[in-house]
Amino acid sequence: MPKKLYVGNLSYTTTKESLENLFSQAGTVESVNLISDRSTGQSRGFGFVEMSTQQEADEAIRKFTGQNLDGREIVVNEARTEAQRDSGRRGGGGGGRPGGDRGGSGGDRGGRRW
Repeated sequence: MPKKLYVGNLSYTTTKESLENLFSQAGTVESVNLISDRSTGQSRGFGFVEMSTQQEADEAIRKFTGQNLDGREIVVNEARTEAQRDSGRRGGGGGGRPGGDRGGSGGDRGGRRW
C-alpha cells in the first residue's frame, strides 16, 4: 500500500523531477505533488511524495530529513490524513472576550442598529 509523505521547507525552485530523483534513492516513488499558489502558480514550499511501501517511506524519512535540497534543509514526515488534521484543530472559540454578556446598548436607538 502506498505511503504518502509530507515534504516541507522546499525551495521555490524545487521541481517535481528533482524530488522524484531524490526520493527514488529510497525506493519506488508512486507520485510527487508540489503545492503551488492558485493565483500566482508559485510553489508554496511544500509537497507530497508517495512511496510504494511503508519500509521505503520510513527509509526516506530517515535518509532525507535535514538533507539539503536546492539550498534548503528539507523536512520529511508521514502525511497526516484529513481526520488527523481535523482532530488537531482547536474547536469552538468565542472571540476571546471574557465576561460573557456586555450589558445594555446605552439607550433607545429607535429600533435602528448603528
